[in-house]
Amino acid sequence: MKIEDKEYSFEPVPQEKRNNFWKMLVVMLGFSFYSASMWAGGSLGEGLTFAQMIGVVMLGNLILGAFTGSLAYIAARTGLSTHLLAQYSFGQKGAYISSFMLSITQIGWFGVGLGMFAYPVHKVTGMPLVPLIVISGILMTSTAFFGMKALTIISFVAVPSIAILGSFSAGKAITDMGGVEQLFAYTPETSLGIAAALTITIGSFISGGTLTPDFTRYAKNSRHAVSTTVIAFFLGNTLMFLFGAIGVIATGHNDISDVMISQGIILPAIFVLGLNIWTTNDNSLYASALGFATMFKRPKVMMVLINGTISTVFALFLYNHFTTWLTFLGSTLPAIGSIIIVDYFFLKKRQYIAYGKAKIKDVNMAAVIAWAAGVIAGLTLPGVSSLNSLLVTGISYFILVKVMKTTTVTENIEEEEIIYEQVV
Repeated sequence: MKIEDKEYSFEPVPQEKRNNFWKMLVVMLGFSFYSASMWAGGSLGEGLTFAQMIGVVMLGNLILGAFTGSLAYIAARTGLSTHLLAQYSFGQKGAYISSFMLSITQIGWFGVGLGMFAYPVHKVTGMPLVPLIVISGILMTSTAFFGMKALTIISFVAVPSIAILGSFSAGKAITDMGGVEQLFAYTPETSLGIAAALTITIGSFISGGTLTPDFTRYAKNSRHAVSTTVIAFFLGNTLMFLFGAIGVIATGHNDISDVMISQGIILPAIFVLGLNIWTTNDNSLYASALGFATMFKRPKVMMVLINGTISTVFALFLYNHFTTWLTFLGSTLPAIGSIIIVDYFFLKKRQYIAYGKAKIKDVNMAAVIAWAAGVIAGLTLPGVSSLNSLLVTGISYFILVKVMKTTTVTENIEEEEIIYEQVV
C-alpha cells in the first residue's frame, strides 16, 4: 500500500527537496514571531525592570536556542519529522504518545489563535465574530494545506511586516514615555522572581520548540538548520518579548495590537495581528497534521483539512477554556524533545540507522517511564518547571536504557521485506 504525501510524513525529506538558508530563516522567524511571546514579555514588564527583563530574556532564549538547535541538527542530519524521530526512542507505537500530545496541543493553539485574531477585530470593527473566525480558519487552513512552500511565502511577507510595524510602534511608545532613559528608569509596582521569570520566558515557547524538526528537516544541511533556528529564537522571540514589555511599560497593554490601537494606528494593528497569528497558526496546523498523518497513516493534506476544521468549529470554546489544558500539555512536551536529544547524541552517538532500513520495535518502556517522570517533575518540583522536566527526563532515560539494556532499533537487512507505507 502506498500513500501519496508530498510533505514526506512517512520518510526522510530527500536532499534535492531541501531549502536554502534564507528560505529556512524566514520560515523559522515566522515560527518564532509568536503572539504569546508578546503577552509573556508584558508579564515580565509588569514584574521586572527593563534591564532585568533583557537579561532574563537573553538567558531564556539561550536555553531555548540550545534545545531547539539540538533538535534542528538532528532533523537536518536525518531528514525526519519530530514524530518519526520519536520512534527511534519511544518505539513505533510508543511514539503515538508523543505524536498525540504534540498534535492535540497544536490543534488547540490554532483554535486559540483564531480567537486571538477574531476578538480584537470584532471589537474594533464591529464585524460579526463567528464569520470572522470561519473566514480566518478557512484562509489559514488553505495555506497550511499547500505545505512548506506556502509557509515560506506567507513568512516572507509576514516577518518583515511584523518587524517593521512592531519596531515603529515600540519606538513611538518609547518616545511618548520620554525616551530610552525613562524606559530603563522604570520600576515595576510588583516584583517577579528570576525563577518565575525564566519559567515564563522558556515556557512560552518550549512546547512549540519541540516541533522544530518538522520544519528544519527541510534544511540543506545541519549548519543551516541550527543557525536559522538559533537566529530565529534570539531575534524573533526577543523582539516579541521586547514589544510586549515596552508596550506594557509605556501604555499598560502587553499585546502589540492593543498598543497600536491605543496609538491610533488601527489598520496596521489588524494587519500585524493577522500576519502574526497566521504564520504561527499555519506552523501549528502543519505540525499537528504531520503527527496525525504518522499515527493514522493518512496523507498530511487530509489531516490538515480535518484538523483545521476541528479547530475552526471549536475556536470560541478553545479560546475561552483551553488555556489551562494547553498549559498542562506544555509541561508534557519538552520531555519528548529531551528524550530525542539524549537518544541521538548520548546513546546512539549521532549514528542512527537510516529510516528505510530501520526495524523499530513497538514500544520502548524506558522512554515511556522517563517521559512520565519528566512530566511529574515539571508539574511538581520547585524552580523552572521546563528545565526540571528536561533534566529529569533526559537523565532518567539515559539511566533506564543502560539498566534495562533496551534496543529499540535494529537494522533490517532484508530491505525488500520492510512493510511500511512509503511516500511517493
